[in-house]
Amino acid sequence: MSFRSQTGSRRSASKQFSKSTHDKKTKEKKQRAGAKYLQEETPQFTAQELAQRTLGRLGKLGNQIFALSPFSQYFDEWLVTLRQVISEFESNPAIDPDETFIRERTQTFLDIEAALAENRIKESNLTAEEKELAETNHQIVEADKQYAENIRELSNKRNAEVQRLSSSIRDLEDQLAEQRQIKISFYKIGAKRKATEKLTLTSQNLKTAKNELEVALQTFTVEQEKLHDSYEKKKQDLNLESDRLHKELEKLETDTSIEARQMASNSLSDAIISLLKRSPPSSKEV
Repeated sequence: MSFRSQTGSRRSASKQFSKSTHDKKTKEKKQRAGAKYLQEETPQFTAQELAQRTLGRLGKLGNQIFALSPFSQYFDEWLVTLRQVISEFESNPAIDPDETFIRERTQTFLDIEAALAENRIKESNLTAEEKELAETNHQIVEADKQYAENIRELSNKRNAEVQRLSSSIRDLEDQLAEQRQIKISFYKIGAKRKATEKLTLTSQNLKTAKNELEVALQTFTVEQEKLHDSYEKKKQDLNLESDRLHKELEKLETDTSIEARQMASNSLSDAIISLLKRSPPSSKEV
């Protein structure tokens, strides 16, 4: 009984070992077949073909226009895509990047990162620029209101003064006419002399009142001109500031990063072309 049991055990182990070996060989065969299939499916490019594909992708990235402000919301994704394009180019077996290429590529990324960072700062000032524009426009409205108020007050003051002086002139003219009649009716020398003196004084007062009215009118005219000149100067300065802020806001509402991004894409394209020219012919073909 014991002997049969040992023999059966050995046969079972041998059978199990044979099955395991067969499964292992089958698995290895499938892996080799899969690797061969994957290798056949993966396209192989020459260095020139790979460069052309990369240059095309760089051109699209350089000409990409961001749709909506703030445009800085697209910067990070754009930079990631740019790095990915260059990374895929460098890591391909057909490409052998040298120190010059790496140095040029590194500097280009530093430059575009700095340019986009500056654009971020400018866009962050958008809210401040809008507030400043709103305040400037408010000052323009207030300047109009203040000028209208000043002109109204000056006009009222002038009208009151003109009315006072005109009334005084009319009174003096009435007095003068009355005194002339009295002068004519007097025959006594003493009374006639006093009437003449009074008439002379009234005539002088009338002349003074008329002069005062003329001066008052001239003064009010000068004051009105000063108010107008001051208003026009202030209004002009405010309008210039408003125009400046409008232009700044228009810039912020436009994707100004495209120039820097185009330069970065062109710089990387030039670095790739130069690398291929420096590379030996054997490295250009896979």
